[in-house]
Amino acid sequence: MAIRYPNGRKYTPPNNTSVGQTTKKKKMDPTYSNRGKSLEDKIDETNQYYLSANIAVIHKKPVPVQIVKVEYPSRSAAVIREAYFRTPSTTDYNGVYKGHYIDFDAKETKNKTSFPLKNVHLHQVIHMRAAVEQGGICFLLVQFTTLERFFILPFDVLNQAWIGMDNGERKSIPFEVFEKEAIEVKEGYVPQLDYLKAITALLPI
Repeated sequence: MAIRYPNGRKYTPPNNTSVGQTTKKKKMDPTYSNRGKSLEDKIDETNQYYLSANIAVIHKKPVPVQIVKVEYPSRSAAVIREAYFRTPSTTDYNGVYKGHYIDFDAKETKNKTSFPLKNVHLHQVIHMRAAVEQGGICFLLVQFTTLERFFILPFDVLNQAWIGMDNGERKSIPFEVFEKEAIEVKEGYVPQLDYLKAITALLPI
């Protein structure tokens, strides 16, 4: 039923809501609150959730650093002015999930069509090969930042591409390969990036 003012002009409810209708709450995009956070932040918060919920124990690996120069502006404060990494880092994260050793590295790329293999280092590939030979579950957690999409890239797919590069083939993994052979991870609230749910297919039966 239309409602009119005394002068005959039709009354229009705020937000274009018709009389007798209730205003629906706008659904919040679960990815909206996560914008601005780095991939590492999302993984760290997810790992904290896994730990508190007794799902898995996965931590970021500490990187050994050699401190060279330290200054003391005051007796109670020290400022590191110069330091170096002692050894090249292997992968970013490792831990245990359902009795399986998990080892992976987090990578980001702005490229929309492929993932450059230059983002991965030889010593990381060698490390993951050794871990897989011992029964570990290894992968890359890759974020295509421009597309806002996340994928679990199993190590066997990465290893195949790496061997191909060594044999003179392309130096990147096409996005189509991610859509066909990787496992996409969707963002959510809690946990923010449930990557363990995505790797279930990689676990031995």
